[in-house]
Amino acid sequence: MRKLFGTDGIRAVAGVAPLDGATIFAVGEALAHTLKAQQHPIPRVLLGMDTRESGPFLARLLHAGLASGGAMLANAGVLTTPAIAYLARKFGFAAGVVISASHNPWRDNGIKIFGSDGYKLPDAQELAIEGEIFSRLGAGAAFSERALPAADPVYRHDYEAFLRAAVPDLSLGGMHLVLDCANGAASAIAPELFAGLGGRVELTHAAPDGRNINEGCGALHPEVVARETHERGAALGITVDGDADRSLFADGQGRVINGDAVLLVAARALQAQGRLTGNLVVATTMSNMGLEAALGRSGIRMLRAPVGDKYVLERMQEEHAALGGEQSGHILFPHLATTGDGLLTSLVLLDVLGRSGQRIEELVSDLQTFPQVIVNVRVREKKPLAEIPLVAAAISDAERVLGGNGRVVIRYSGTEALARVMIEAESAELMREHAERIAGAIRTELGA
Repeated sequence: MRKLFGTDGIRAVAGVAPLDGATIFAVGEALAHTLKAQQHPIPRVLLGMDTRESGPFLARLLHAGLASGGAMLANAGVLTTPAIAYLARKFGFAAGVVISASHNPWRDNGIKIFGSDGYKLPDAQELAIEGEIFSRLGAGAAFSERALPAADPVYRHDYEAFLRAAVPDLSLGGMHLVLDCANGAASAIAPELFAGLGGRVELTHAAPDGRNINEGCGALHPEVVARETHERGAALGITVDGDADRSLFADGQGRVINGDAVLLVAARALQAQGRLTGNLVVATTMSNMGLEAALGRSGIRMLRAPVGDKYVLERMQEEHAALGGEQSGHILFPHLATTGDGLLTSLVLLDVLGRSGQRIEELVSDLQTFPQVIVNVRVREKKPLAEIPLVAAAISDAERVLGGNGRVVIRYSGTEALARVMIEAESAELMREHAERIAGAIRTELGA
C-alpha cells in the first residue's frame, strides 16, 4: 500500500511529516532520478502552486531536491492544477508539479505530480518514488532550500488561450454570473479569462491572503455561491476549489447544481452531437442513483469507478468513454484535457446553455435524486473496515434493510484522515438511522 501518495498526491499539514523539509527534498530527488530513468538526461520540471502561504517554502525545498537529483525547474507561479497538467504536456516538460492541498484548509498543503503526457502518475510509479523517498529518509540524508526562478507569465497566458480555444464560439451574451474563486489559484486567471466573454460577471472570494483559501467559500461551501447567485439576481453561479480542478454551480433560485447534474447535461449535449462514445458515462460509487435513472431515460449507460478522478479516468480509458466525473465536481472531457478542470467545465457548461437557450434548472429538471447523506468520521488509523466486527455488522444490517431500495458506500478519504459513510435510500428516515449507526460504530472503534 502507498504510504505517502493518496488519491490526489501527498497531502498533510505544511511543515509536518510528510510535508517536512527532509521529505519534500527527498521527493524532489526521487522524482528527478525517476525522470532520468525515463530517458530524460536533464529533466525539466514545471512548477505551479495555489495561494497558501506555505507554498513558496515547500517549493524551495522541492526545487533543491530536484536540483540535487540533476533536474531543472521552471516556475509558472500561482496557477491552477489543470493548467500545469496542460502546460507540462504542451511545452515538453518531463513532469509538472503542483504545490496545493486543493479543498483542504490553509494550514494543509500537498504535492501533485503529472507526467510528461499531462496525466497523474500511475499508482505503480508513485510506489516506486515512495520507495526511494523512504530509503533516503532512512539514511538520514540532509536537505536544503533553493531560491525559485521568477514566475514566467507566458504559462498563464498560454493556458488562458487554451481555455478560450476549447469553446471558441462562447459568448455570455449579457448573462449575469457570480463566480466564486475560493481565494485560490483561480483568482490569478479568472478575472482576465471572463473579461472578454461579454455578460456581467461578479467575482467573489478572489482576494487571497495566504490563509483564506477555501475559508467559507469555494466548492467546499457551494451554498455560499448559491445564496449569492439568488440574492444578486444572477442566472448562474460558479464555484471552484482552491486549485480549481473541480467546479460546482448554482441556479437562479439559489439551488446547488452538483457534478451529477453537470454529467447529465454534458452527456446529453455530447449525445446530441454524436460524440458520446458508446452512449456511456463513467461516474463513481458516490454518484446518485437518480443520475443513473435520468441517463437511462436518454439511452445512456452509467458505469461506476472508485472515488478519485484518476480512477475515473482509468475506467474511461478502458471503456473508451468520452465523459466521466464525480459528484464533487471533477468532470473529465478527454477530448479537451487530461484531468479535471473547473474553469474548463464552467466554459463548456456555459457553451451548452448558450446553444440550448435554456436555463440550467430546465436542463436538469428531470433529475430526481434519492435522499443521500454523507457522514465524515475523523479516524486515527485506516484499518480495513471488514476486519472490525462492530462496523462490519452495522454495514451488513444497513445493506439488508435497504435491499434494492438504497446503497451503502463506506470508504476512507484518499486525502484526509476521514472515513466517509454514504447512504442513499428512498426512505430518508432509514438513511439517516443507518448512517448514524455505522458512523457511531466507526467512532467507537477508530475515532480520533
